[in-house]
This record gives sequence, C-alpha cells and structure tokens, in this order.
Amino acid sequence: MSALAHDPRGEAARALALLPACGFAPEAVEALRALCAAALAPAQDRRLAGWLDAAAALPAPRGAVEAAGAVRAGEAWGEEGAGAGEGARAEGLLRALCPWRKGPLWLGGTHIDTEWRSDWKWARVRPHVEGALRGARALDVGGGNGYYGWRMWGAGASAVVVVDPGRLPHAQFCAAQRALALALARRGAPPPPVGHLPLTLEALTGAGRGTFDMVFSMGVLYHRRDPAAHVAALRAHGRAGALVVLETLVWAREGDAELPLAGGRYANMGNVWSLPTPARALRWLAEGGLGGGRLVDLTPTTVEEQRRTAWMSSFSLAEALDPADAARTVEGHPAPVRALLLAEVP
Repeated sequence: MSALAHDPRGEAARALALLPACGFAPEAVEALRALCAAALAPAQDRRLAGWLDAAAALPAPRGAVEAAGAVRAGEAWGEEGAGAGEGARAEGLLRALCPWRKGPLWLGGTHIDTEWRSDWKWARVRPHVEGALRGARALDVGGGNGYYGWRMWGAGASAVVVVDPGRLPHAQFCAAQRALALALARRGAPPPPVGHLPLTLEALTGAGRGTFDMVFSMGVLYHRRDPAAHVAALRAHGRAGALVVLETLVWAREGDAELPLAGGRYANMGNVWSLPTPARALRWLAEGGLGGGRLVDLTPTTVEEQRRTAWMSSFSLAEALDPADAARTVEGHPAPVRALLLAEVP
C-alpha cells in the first residue's frame, strides 16, 4: 500500500466531487472550492499542517471495515508481522489530534474513546431514519469529525456531505477517512462516499443549493441567534419531500416558550442563544418552511454519555453541572435535555 495513497490534503476535493450528484451547479462547486482553499490556508491556523501531517502518516489498517454497528477500520495497523511499535506509532499520531469529541472510533488496533458516546445518540436517531437513508444523499450540518456521516453510510446512504468549519474536526475526519479508505482498498473496495467540507452552512448556502434527500442538524440550533433562519437554510438544501432531522437542547417543559439565557451561556458553553421548549422548536420548524414537524425523542444527557476520557481530558458535562444539585447547570438552569424532531420539505 503506497504511503501516498489517500492523501488527507485531498479530502476537501473529494467532498466537492460529491456535490454535483447532490444538486450543486458547476459554478457553485468552484465557488466552494475557493472557500475551502481559504479555510485550509496555513495562515488560518498554523497547527493545521501538523494535524494533516499526522493524518497522512497513518499506516494502512488491516482487517474488516464496518460502519453499521460501529465505526471500525481493521483490527491492527500495518502489514502482517508488524510489531507493537507500529500500533504505538499510529496511536501517537491519532493522539496528536486530541481532543476527540464525537465517536467512539476503532481505527486499526486503536480505540478512540471520545468525549461523547455519539453511538448512543445514533441509537436514538437511527430507528426514525434508517428506511429513508437507504440510497439517500444526506447533508450533515455541523457534523464535527464526520462520525454521524459514517454511520449514515453504514445505514445505506449513497453519499454524505458533512459541513463543519472546525479545522481540528476536519483533520480528524481526514485521519479516520484515510484509515477506512486504506482498509477498504486492501479488499479492493472504494472509500466511503462521505466527504467533509471545512465550511459553515451559511457558506454552503451562499454558494448554491443542494437537492439532498435528507438534511441533518444535530447540536447546532442552540448556537444560532435566528433559529428559524437556520431551519430555512436546512430547507433550502432539501429536495421536495426531503426529511429534515433536527436534534437540539431544549427546555423540557410544556408550552411554547424559551428559557432566558444571560450572556449566551449554558452548561459552561458560550454562544448558546436558544433553549426552546419542544413546542417552540416545532414552531421554528414551521416558521422555517418545513411541514409535518413532530417530536420523536426526548432524552436527558447524562455524565455517562458525555464525559472526560483519555482522548478528551478537559472539562466535560460533570464540570458543567451544579456539584450540589446535578439537576441544574452551574449557571442554575435545568440540566441538559436533548430533543429529536423530524419534518419534511414541502
């Protein structure tokens, strides 16, 4: 397996190659190509080159690949007979990309125990989307390192485009996608049809419109000052009849209301502007132009689902809760509850 195979620096170009089949005109793709180049320019973050170097240095895993029950690329690193040193080297390269937030991932012989048990969230989402995902073209907005994109592929999606402006999540995607691609190449199979664009939804929408079969926004809405505008942007990328999946923090009480948040802070997070009741979130779906809005799941977030690990060792949910009353955040608000809502593009 060539050490140059599946160079992580080509991931944005591979993601752009998925866009024409998802409804984007050639001029939109070229506009996005320029935006990706600007987002990945060394001056934007001087750590990026080192992160991509680490991703590019990963050896090829060997063993089975799966994304249906977990995200797994092989069981060991390197060629047959490679010693423990190869695994230790690969783990060191992956640790250079810490903190890892979404997962877990099994790459080669390395288990990346991420901050979030994102597989638990996916277990709540999947029963509501797995039929629609088969053969679908999906857009994952704010998808972090691409974990849910690979789970969508594992559930049968034909193409998944992840958009997230974070450069470290992009590098993490590059590393994991390389591992998956090289493990599949050993078996004569193509890489996963999952791409990652280091861009915001607003940048994507400014360049053009997609015709995706499914649009996901999970963990994004409460960071938006204008929630209905966010929903309208999601709607803009779905074909008629497309399923929109919205997962967000909510204020778990009856009625159409919002929880006041002083200074845009909640559970030690900044930039949190909207904590609606489920009824208010459903109203935002309608105001954003979607139909058939419904609440399908409401689950409190626990310190078992979001926690510190060896791969994310800074503050997590336990530090965001009142030490005297775990039912409240350190700011005195109700502890996190997450809602899953579905709607359709008319």
